[in-house]
This record gives sequence, C-alpha cells and structure tokens, in this order.
Amino acid sequence: MAKNNDTITTTAPGDSAAAVQPFTPAFPSGIPAAEGNDSVLARMADLPVMEAPEGSASLSHSRGPLYDTGSMSLLLLSMFCIVVCFKSGYMYLENFAHNLFSVRRRRENFFSHSHTMGDVRMQWALVFNTCVMQGLLLFYAVGLFVPSLWRGMLENVFLNVGLLTASCVGLHLFQHALYGVLGYVFGDKTSRRLWLSGFKASQAILGLLLFPVTAFLLLYPSAAELLLTIAAIIYIMVRIVFIFKGLRIFFNKFSQSLYFILYLCSVEIVPLVFFAILMVAMCTKLQS
Repeated sequence: MAKNNDTITTTAPGDSAAAVQPFTPAFPSGIPAAEGNDSVLARMADLPVMEAPEGSASLSHSRGPLYDTGSMSLLLLSMFCIVVCFKSGYMYLENFAHNLFSVRRRRENFFSHSHTMGDVRMQWALVFNTCVMQGLLLFYAVGLFVPSLWRGMLENVFLNVGLLTASCVGLHLFQHALYGVLGYVFGDKTSRRLWLSGFKASQAILGLLLFPVTAFLLLYPSAAELLLTIAAIIYIMVRIVFIFKGLRIFFNKFSQSLYFILYLCSVEIVPLVFFAILMVAMCTKLQS
C-alpha cells in the first residue's frame, strides 16, 4: 500500500495492478470541540463564575464574668468564707428570724444579746457574699441600661466586677454607720441595737436570696432583663422588711408620719440614687 498527500494506493497480494481510491476526510474543518477530547475545557468558558465572598475583620472574643478567672475566684471566695465560718457560726443562721423581725426589748445584762466571734465571722461572711452578688448583678445592670459601656466592660471584666463589689462593701459600711448615728440620736441603746441587728440580718439574708438569681444570670446572660427585675424585687422586699422593723421601733404615733417620710427619702432613697449615678460614672471612667 502506497500513500501520498491526497490518495491512498492499495495493492492486493498477487495483483500487480494498483487500484487508486480517493480519501475524503471526515472532518475537513477539524474535529468539533463538542465531539473532541477537549469538550470539557471548551464548556468551562460557559460555566457561571462564583464570586469570592467578602470577609470582615475578626472580632476578639468577649468574656463575661462566668469565663473570667478573677470574677469566679471572687465568687468562690465568698462561698468558701461561708463554709469555713458555718461550723462556729451556724447559730447566727438559726437566729435570722429573731434578728430580722423581733423588736422585743429584754432586760440588759452582760451576756444578753452578745454575739460570739463565730457569729460575727458568719455575719460578715454572709455580708461579703451579698456584696459579691450585688457586684455581679450591677455589672450586668450597668451593661443593660448603658449599652455603650458594655463592650468596654467585657474587655476588663474583673476590674469592673471587683470595683463594683468594693463599692457595695463601702455602701454597706456607710449605711451601717448612718443607722448607728441615727439610732444614737433618735433612740436609746436598745432601739439602736435592735435596728442594727435587723439591718445586718437583712443584708446577710439578701445574698442568700440573690445567689440563685446571680447563678442563672451568669449562665443565661441573654435573660438579663428578667433576672435583674427579679433581683430588684427581692432587694425591695428585703428592704421593706427592714424598714418595717424600724417603723415598729421608732415610729409609734401617727403624728410622726412626716418624720417617717423624711427618713425614707433622705436615708433609703437618696443614697441609692447617688450610688447608682456613681457606679455608672465609675464604669464610664474605667472605659475611657
């Protein structure tokens, strides 16, 4: 068989005559892309092009008190103080009702109404626990009512919680001193003692009542509005019990109603308003 550019000559065996047959190409213009091996590459030009998604700058992870070592250490410290003092001061818990409600005047002697060192330690451990609960609740309260401070407060959780707790301790000491002075000026020694015992008992039991609310707030900060409302109701109820005890001790005539109203405004309401303003100002200063 002989082949040239345009024709193919085929010679059969034993046949000396050459038969020439013309060759006609099947694809004179080349193999179409749809039928060739490069059909996939040819169709890629017709495929839709996916746009690359635009990313955003990464945000730093904000920590709450539950994930802050310092805040949790402060909470555990308050619990630890209660456990340590419980063995020698459990009698103080048994006398909660008497200290909180009783206005009975008994005959004074050397041993009456005296507290052991265990009772005093238990009392201050419970008060410290209350201040820690209030500090954590105030942290969320400031963030809820002043949203512009929330991001900055989350960047310095322990600093804010620690200062709020210390402020609550300062408020307790201020109120204790104020009630002591008022009891000394407007009452006798027994009235002053009964009033102060009611104040310390109310502060001690307040922390125990606020503990479950604070725990739920740490676990579910998205429900801050509801839980802070419950905490405010608990605080108001405890204060009403204490105020009612003071009313029974000092105000026993209807003509003294004006003095009672002045007491509520100047001693119970105004200091709390100033304290709230001071806490917001302090948190604002910390974030600046």
